[in-house]
Amino acid sequence: MKRLVKTTGSILVAGALVFGLTGVGALGNASKIYASEVQRNVINVVGKGEISITPDIAYLSIGVTSQAETAQAAQKANAAKMQKLNDLLKKTWKIADKDIKSTQFYVQPNYIYTEKDGQKLKGYNANHTIEVTYRDLAKIGQLLDAASTAGANNIDNVRFSIENRDQFETQVIEKAMANASVKANAIAKAANRTLGVVLVVNQGDANDLIVYGQREMLMSPKSSMDQAGSTAVEAGEVKVSTQLSVQYELK
Repeated sequence: MKRLVKTTGSILVAGALVFGLTGVGALGNASKIYASEVQRNVINVVGKGEISITPDIAYLSIGVTSQAETAQAAQKANAAKMQKLNDLLKKTWKIADKDIKSTQFYVQPNYIYTEKDGQKLKGYNANHTIEVTYRDLAKIGQLLDAASTAGANNIDNVRFSIENRDQFETQVIEKAMANASVKANAIAKAANRTLGVVLVVNQGDANDLIVYGQREMLMSPKSSMDQAGSTAVEAGEVKVSTQLSVQYELK
């Protein structure tokens, strides 16, 4: 009798284990089915926000280039020109040291090629380029003219930007979110469905200006000569933008 009871008990325990495993499997399958349903009942859209702003800062690329028969002579001549340019910027225009930084410097051989002689060395070129941060945008043309007079012979471009971009972040995010909502509602309506709550929001990418600040706001300056012969540079407007990837529930 004891043996029979023991065997029965073993059967009952084994049955319970089988039932338990079956129950876990059923729950797992149910979770997969639910997840699949959730994935099917969503809308993914990209919302874009952009505002145009008058710039308040400019970055000027100004350089001097010299040529000479030897590398040492080219470098020495260029250093003298650069010293004159720096004195102008710091003493006359009162530009702080922190707003002047070197961006390029090189001394390299200058070769010419002819069919008769082939490649032949023709002296050396020395170049030193600096980036000047300047905030009085109305005087940029005058500053460039003064730099040219002082010996600057390599003025590449003028980049206009916004010094404090964070103050515009909320505005472009709100615009991007509103744009995403319009798109998602249009899709839901076209599908004879209704839009639910926001499930996921991701902002921008590695190049997004307003969030990461890695992309400079670039504009090609409009330069002209007025009757006095001075250069006129117009700042125009710059655009601050962001984008949001938004996932909505679809009912």
